[in-house]
Amino acid sequence: MSTTRARSIRSRKWWALWGLMAVSAVGFAVGSVPPYLTGDAADAPLPLNPDVALHYLSLMVHAVPGGLALALGPLQFVNRLRVRRPTLHRVVGRIYMISVVIASIAAAVNAAVTISGFAVQVAFFILVMAWLYTLAMAYRSIRCGEVQLHRIWMIRNYALTFAAVTLRVYLLLGLQLSPSMGFEAIYTAAVWASILGNVLVTEYFIVQRMLAPLARRQQRRDAPLISTPV
Repeated sequence: MSTTRARSIRSRKWWALWGLMAVSAVGFAVGSVPPYLTGDAADAPLPLNPDVALHYLSLMVHAVPGGLALALGPLQFVNRLRVRRPTLHRVVGRIYMISVVIASIAAAVNAAVTISGFAVQVAFFILVMAWLYTLAMAYRSIRCGEVQLHRIWMIRNYALTFAAVTLRVYLLLGLQLSPSMGFEAIYTAAVWASILGNVLVTEYFIVQRMLAPLARRQQRRDAPLISTPV
């Protein structure tokens, strides 16, 4: 297979995966945010803590910017946009970052008052810390001019953002395949699976698609030096 054809196949695969991710993200954002815009706590898709009057409000503050970040994220991984419209890329990036900060703070509040159990609380607190940490590292790297490192951290950050989608996928599958487990047990498993699964897939992608090619190029550059007798 020629190099050109191999690149073409990889490009088509990438666009297919990107399209699936973008459609899933936008579809989820459009479908999940409206119930939090009615102002009626009865419309909340998640169970509310009856002892916390502002639980619905904190869910809304999380859902709206979180949905915006989810929908905007795929745009940031389009090379053409980054190269041809750098100003737009930066503006979208800033909106994304601000949205994640607001959504993560609200998520921490929601984790503290959730009635879904201790295991879910721990999972969401870990998610919030990882969400903010990867965002901070992405911001730091771009401020230092480390573009490739910035991209890696943003991929990690968006994988955590996208956990909102995979959580619902696992939840629906669990309810269909093992309804006898009960909603709480399935929901807990779905929360952990969405976080850990996204992290594992993302790290595999980073190693295979970004770090491995760099290592191979470095090895080729070092080969003449290694083979040259002293």
